Amino acid sequence: MSPAKPFTIAEFLKTETASSVILIIAAVLSMIIANSPLAHGWHELLETHIIIGIPGTIIVLDHSLEWWINDGLMAIFFFLIGLEVKRELVEGELSTAARASLPTIAAIGGMVVPALIYLGFNYQEPATARGWAIPAATDIAFAVGVLMFLGDRVPKSIRAFLLALAIIDDLGAILIIAIFFAKGLHVTWLGVGMIFVLAMLVLNMLRIRSIWPYIVLSICIWFIIIQSGIHPTIAGVICAFCIPLRKNPKTGVSMAHTIEDKIQEPVVFIIMPVFALANAGLSLTGLAPQDVIGTVPIGIALGLLVGKPLGVFGISYLAIKLGFCSLPNQATWTHLLGVSFLTGIGFTMSLFIGNLAFPGDSIYTDGLRVGVLSGSILAAVIGYLYINRIKTISPQATP
Repeated sequence: MSPAKPFTIAEFLKTETASSVILIIAAVLSMIIANSPLAHGWHELLETHIIIGIPGTIIVLDHSLEWWINDGLMAIFFFLIGLEVKRELVEGELSTAARASLPTIAAIGGMVVPALIYLGFNYQEPATARGWAIPAATDIAFAVGVLMFLGDRVPKSIRAFLLALAIIDDLGAILIIAIFFAKGLHVTWLGVGMIFVLAMLVLNMLRIRSIWPYIVLSICIWFIIIQSGIHPTIAGVICAFCIPLRKNPKTGVSMAHTIEDKIQEPVVFIIMPVFALANAGLSLTGLAPQDVIGTVPIGIALGLLVGKPLGVFGISYLAIKLGFCSLPNQATWTHLLGVSFLTGIGFTMSLFIGNLAFPGDSIYTDGLRVGVLSGSILAAVIGYLYINRIKTISPQATP
């Protein structure tokens, strides 16, 4: 037997579990900083203003470092999501009605039920009711990462189901951000933005293969979207849908696939951890009772821990029993229920939507973080332990 090869860093970065591990490290580090003497300095650093553009003109952006992380870098994250959604819709797990039916139905249930649970605790208070969409999101990296830790106990069809569900979930989150978190729409800027979007579509139709015109137009659209009142991360999705998915006859690879391959690692190993580092910090010493047992943290935690699996598994069970869909190949009801718990890992997307619902130094910020972190951690642990007990189960065994 030949000796085992050493596990190199390069190989580690290629594993699908690596992104979730690095996110955990970033979140833990953020918590450590928030509860150390570095907390004040870290907060001041995040509030440091950075100016990009031409001062004194309309072509200038003057915002805090935290804004550049949440609205700038995360636009690239949403650009990657847009590329993934487009690919899955055109040639992947969502390209046919048969493939898309179960994850689509499951994703809808997984967004509606958590929102209803949250509103059940907060409907009487308009200020907190704004956070209804926080538990409706799923963090793809964490959820898929947990599945990879489970190895052969999970069939590939279930991984594909979770990925497709999470992508539809992200698409739902994008629509929520665009519809419910726009601030004072400016029609003129929207009109200008549409012209630039049309320019990208024309480049696509003309089969322009140089990437630079798309990059320049994407940056312009991002800036215009900011001025229009729509959240800037939506620009990432819009631009992604304009990138050609048609294969280059010379290389056999599309521009969309090339870009997705190039930005995957920077997004997963730099942008998402930086976002977690800037947003996951929770000072335990400053927690008030309402930050732990208030309607915001309880609504979020139960929305993720109870609402997500109830919505995903419940509506999937009904759809399958009524004959609208079928269980994924080689999957059991136990697999489906276990994955339903994993969809309760909100983390990145939940924190992101939470920052939109409760911007700045809101009195609900700590409660938001308590709810997201507790709900996500418990969902991950329960989902992992539940699926981990699977040995050999009949494909039609009930949970």
